[in-house]
Amino acid sequence: MKKAVLLIMILTIFSKFIGFFRDITLSYFYGASGVSDAYLISLTIPTVIFGFVATGISTGYIPMYSRIEEKEGERQSKAYTNNLLNILLVFATVVVILGLIFTEILVRLFASGFTGDILDLAVTFTRISIVGIYFTMTIRILSAYLNMKKYYVVPTLIGLPLNIVLIISIILSDRYDFVLMLAIGNVVAIIVQFLILIYFAHRKGFRYQFIFKLKDEHIKNMVFLAIPVIIGSSVNQINKLVDRTLASQISIGGISALNYANTLNLFVQGVFVVSISTVMYPLISKMASKGNMDGLKKALGQSITGINLLVIPATVGSLFFAEPIVALLFGRGAFDEQAITMTAAAFFFYSIGMIGYGLREVLSRAFYSMQDTRTPMINAALAMILNIILNFILSKYLGIGGLALATSIAAIFGTVLLYYSLRKKIGPLDMKNISLPFLKISLASLIMGGTAKLLYEFLLSFAGLNLSLISAIVFAAVIYFVLVSFMKIKDADELIAGLRRKILKR
Repeated sequence: MKKAVLLIMILTIFSKFIGFFRDITLSYFYGASGVSDAYLISLTIPTVIFGFVATGISTGYIPMYSRIEEKEGERQSKAYTNNLLNILLVFATVVVILGLIFTEILVRLFASGFTGDILDLAVTFTRISIVGIYFTMTIRILSAYLNMKKYYVVPTLIGLPLNIVLIISIILSDRYDFVLMLAIGNVVAIIVQFLILIYFAHRKGFRYQFIFKLKDEHIKNMVFLAIPVIIGSSVNQINKLVDRTLASQISIGGISALNYANTLNLFVQGVFVVSISTVMYPLISKMASKGNMDGLKKALGQSITGINLLVIPATVGSLFFAEPIVALLFGRGAFDEQAITMTAAAFFFYSIGMIGYGLREVLSRAFYSMQDTRTPMINAALAMILNIILNFILSKYLGIGGLALATSIAAIFGTVLLYYSLRKKIGPLDMKNISLPFLKISLASLIMGGTAKLLYEFLLSFAGLNLSLISAIVFAAVIYFVLVSFMKIKDADELIAGLRRKILKR
């Protein structure tokens, strides 16, 4: 498992780097402006109205595929996949038609602060972007199919062609003064992803067949699993809707500032959390299907420690260096001082919840592997209520930063609820082997952050901001690596030993 996680992590870093460059390109040409707000809302709407369905279906798909393959064979599991895809294409057609009819209502719902030209532009962008829904669902299912086949490379790197096409479309839209190219480029990018996944799924044995059976027993069982996940995921989308609406009312560029800050936050989630959970989920799904609770607990404990090992130092670093990081990555072109200040505030407060987001992802998947999607749904609903209440309260005092802080507090709250629910379901985890590494990692991270901050302040007196920050980050990584090595953390020692073996082989 550790080798697969390491591979996914390396590939994800590369893919996320290109994703960063996409947002940096957008910030360079459009800053935090009305155009960037309209563009980002047009991407958010299709994600919200169909993305939570895609999440629920793809999450329910993996345990169902495992069960069908184990009991009925691979042929039936592939027939189930084709039937699911065809049903979803019909559903997507209905969603697209309704979306095109009620586009302006949707935009006003998602960004109540939009008026005039910005509103008109957002409506036009959305009508183009919504067509991408046709391909989004297939992308999710085929990615899950490849993960089941232990072919992690393509699903992990599938964001690469997407971001390359988006970067090109952003540059062309500015060069030829044709802003609609932003939305057109998004649809083209999704189609490119779709074609790549179709090709590799075919290589891994998938053959498209027209099978359409609404009353199929496997589809009914999967829907039973997926509905709570869909409701739970829709909770996250409702949070996003409230965030964007309030941000559009706070200031022009507020939506963009939230997006740029969330991109930095999602980088950590994508590199560390998703890498671990992508490999872990099929593994614990098979353990759960065989009733191997001891193996499930062990894999879950390793995953929690792995996430702590990587996310806690990232959290500390983000809290200490929020504004310099934003200035380094985005502070050029049309991205002015006001945009830096707004984005840095949001990033600082998002960072507080990084560990909450990470552990919530892993704990939720433990429930999904046992085909319990109801418990995460209930916990997500409670966290959503808290998030919305805090959004209205904290945004009054902290502006854009208040929206990010509300999200972080709700994420931590939801994670605590999930942990206690899981403990009731499968019994206590080995907390000694989880809490002791957690304390060691936290101590090492605080020492790392403090010493790196002192070095940064010292270098800033005679070197530039960028050089000082990069030097401090490199120093922090070395310090953390040394401290963790001396603290004898089992999973960290195994990871470091694995890295050493790979280096020595090369």
